[in-house]
Amino acid sequence: MKHTKWSDRLAFDVALMLEGSGESLDEVIERHAIKAEDIIKFNKDQVFLKKVDSYRNDIRDKGMTFKVKARAQAEELLTTSWTLIHSPDVSAAVKADLIKSTVKWGGLEPKNDVLAEGGSGGVKITINLGEQEHRATIIDAEPDDRTAAIESH
Repeated sequence: MKHTKWSDRLAFDVALMLEGSGESLDEVIERHAIKAEDIIKFNKDQVFLKKVDSYRNDIRDKGMTFKVKARAQAEELLTTSWTLIHSPDVSAAVKADLIKSTVKWGGLEPKNDVLAEGGSGGVKITINLGEQEHRATIIDAEPDDRTAAIESH
């Protein structure tokens, strides 16, 4: 199977057209600066067809919501973000902001409950010894070289 060159935005626009919610085929072709022959090639690309089908299902199931449109645009903008991050002409501050935003959008940030407890991951164990009052003992330990050796096996 040979992958043809197309964008997620094109797949989204084709899905909208097929669901009767978007532009006509001629308008899609003009906006994406492609030819009718390209559409014929894309129509034989299984990856493209699956992407269009996925978008069609989203449109049918969720309706034409802002979130669906924003997701399609965000996927396209990741390419721009990648280009900017790797460009020597872009400042380090802009690159850092783009990287932070990408991590946030991807849901890759640490969970708030871990940060609120002041932890860095780790494990918290609570042992309930019944109704009696007991003084809590907290053991705070950092992994050492022996721990790293155990984890590598």
